[in-house]
Amino acid sequence: MVLNEIKDFLKSKISKHRNYAIPQLWIENHKKIFNDIVEEKEGKIFVDPYEFFYSAISFILDKSEKKDYSKSLGILNGENNPNWFNKSVVYGSLPRMTAAYNHKGFGTFEETDILGFKEAGTFLKMIPLLLHLKSFNVNTLYMLPVSKSSNLFKKGSIGSPYAVKNPLVLDESYHDPLLEDFNVETEFKALVEAAHILGIRVILDFIPRTASRDSDIIREHPDWFYWIKIDDLATYKPPRIEELPFKIPDEKDLDIIYRNSEVRNHLKKFVDSPDKIDPVKWEKVKNMDGNILVNIIREFGIVTPPGFSDWVNDNQPTWDDVTFLRLYLDNPIAAKKFVPETQKPYVLFDVIKASKFPGSIPNLELWNYLSDIIPSYQKRFGIDGARIDMGHALPSKLQEMIISKAKDNDPSFVFIAEELEMNNDEKSKNDGYHAILGNTWYSVARREEFYKLVEETSINMKLPFLASAETPDTPRIAAREFGNKLKYLGPFLLYFLPNGVPYINSGQELGEIQPMNLGLDNTIWGKTVLPPDDEFYAKLAFFDHYVLHWNTYDKELYSFLKNLMNEREKYKDFIFNGKFRYVYFNYQDGFLANYSYWIEEKGILIIANLDFSWKREFEVFVDKTKGKEINILNAKIWDKKGEIPIISPSNIIKLTLNPGDFCILKINVD
Repeated sequence: MVLNEIKDFLKSKISKHRNYAIPQLWIENHKKIFNDIVEEKEGKIFVDPYEFFYSAISFILDKSEKKDYSKSLGILNGENNPNWFNKSVVYGSLPRMTAAYNHKGFGTFEETDILGFKEAGTFLKMIPLLLHLKSFNVNTLYMLPVSKSSNLFKKGSIGSPYAVKNPLVLDESYHDPLLEDFNVETEFKALVEAAHILGIRVILDFIPRTASRDSDIIREHPDWFYWIKIDDLATYKPPRIEELPFKIPDEKDLDIIYRNSEVRNHLKKFVDSPDKIDPVKWEKVKNMDGNILVNIIREFGIVTPPGFSDWVNDNQPTWDDVTFLRLYLDNPIAAKKFVPETQKPYVLFDVIKASKFPGSIPNLELWNYLSDIIPSYQKRFGIDGARIDMGHALPSKLQEMIISKAKDNDPSFVFIAEELEMNNDEKSKNDGYHAILGNTWYSVARREEFYKLVEETSINMKLPFLASAETPDTPRIAAREFGNKLKYLGPFLLYFLPNGVPYINSGQELGEIQPMNLGLDNTIWGKTVLPPDDEFYAKLAFFDHYVLHWNTYDKELYSFLKNLMNEREKYKDFIFNGKFRYVYFNYQDGFLANYSYWIEEKGILIIANLDFSWKREFEVFVDKTKGKEINILNAKIWDKKGEIPIISPSNIIKLTLNPGDFCILKINVD
């Protein structure tokens, strides 16, 4: 195992020079491992970095067996389907943020500091953080893209992880200089091995629809991209179609779209790829040193256009750091009667939504390239699953190729669809996906939607969904209106839902309020929630270096989430094997969210008051909830303060919930 090689190297470098600051929480849950190697200086924890990582890796390796942990856990366990995901607890991470910290212990954050320490997150630093995740019973680590990303057209101080420059190469920024001559691929392999030893599966994010504007692929395949004149870049934007509302277009809308004057002007901006404009000149340019796109701009005066939404009249600005890949060698079939045969390859709403508006000539060489990306990661690193970004826009045949090639390698491999509409679960299932992203983060912030999710939607889902109070694209739950209550109430109701897969967004457990991105359900003001004197005020982790507030975390929330996940672990058999029943009250006014699970005469009842203004006093009819009379031997109530027994419980139990409060009512359980 490469994890062993890294352990031996770290051991050889131990000097007992403790000058590497780490957060207390990085060792809090495993103090026995680290007690003898830490030194406290003015309230800060310092370690010898080599000794710290050596100790963490040694502890993990002690749990290993004689297995090849570079293979997926599904292959190691002999699993022939991805049903393991149904019982997952997922932690979502952008590693450069999750594992970032000011290790010198003074001053402000630096990507690499004066002592030579990498303060931005690295794969090495993610290894001890796996122990942090285990304290929340996390068994699946989902990472945002870790492939080589671009710094051209960046929206902040660093490039977005979604501006993928080379999908087959890991981003060099994740190399930790402590490991000297080890390479980033070896370090990622070590992270996956460590995760697998601890029983944690690894899921990665892949983006087959777009690439960075200066993608490495351009050098060999400029014809896989769309091109416009550089002189038109300043005015390039999605055309407005005043006759249509905000929508994804239908075929009947194409006549209106293509007759629009803005659209006609838009189409004139597109030109051939540089290899077709001047093949001889292209051969010289492709072999020039430097950034390939910069050289093309200088020599040809053309550039890859920025991406934009497939919704007509979307107010989103252009996506300046990414461009679309040319999935078809011709224009959409439905649009051919509206454009001349001489029209250069172009980007428009229908072209983007290739799943709905396919062409007739697939770019098969590109399709094969895209469908081989995930198998490459399976073979090199043994990853366990993938989330497909913009999979809803891919041609069905390409989507099928991507899924089937991965499944051929590993039948237990899981695919998560970027599907936000809960009622598209059956479509996603038919497309070959095993779970959807869903929109629980949206419902949590809206009482009626939340009530509907709990009472109607979740039990009827055809696929599991990520039960998330927040995601990397949404506002933080703690920063929402009534966030002081929702940060507890949201996870409580979500994490026990039928078909729900608990999702903890990196920083959620700390009470982080700064969003990572403004992509969903937010405004430009959403990035200004931190105090102006905070070092990371207005910084978004998608585009800037960002350090979670490890030293000033929300202690009450952190403790609550740990306890909540421990409660869920204790009663997971009820969730997966129990009989689902709604709770029977003496009245219902649309504010008392509820559901329960039963195994014979034992039950757990999940109850919450969604009213943030008024308390609720009510009665629970246990026998009617169960569906028959039962002998109640004991009953207990668990809430965020702990667990208390009910003295002399009967079939009618009176409860009071203050605004936004909740409880688990346990009937006849140990």
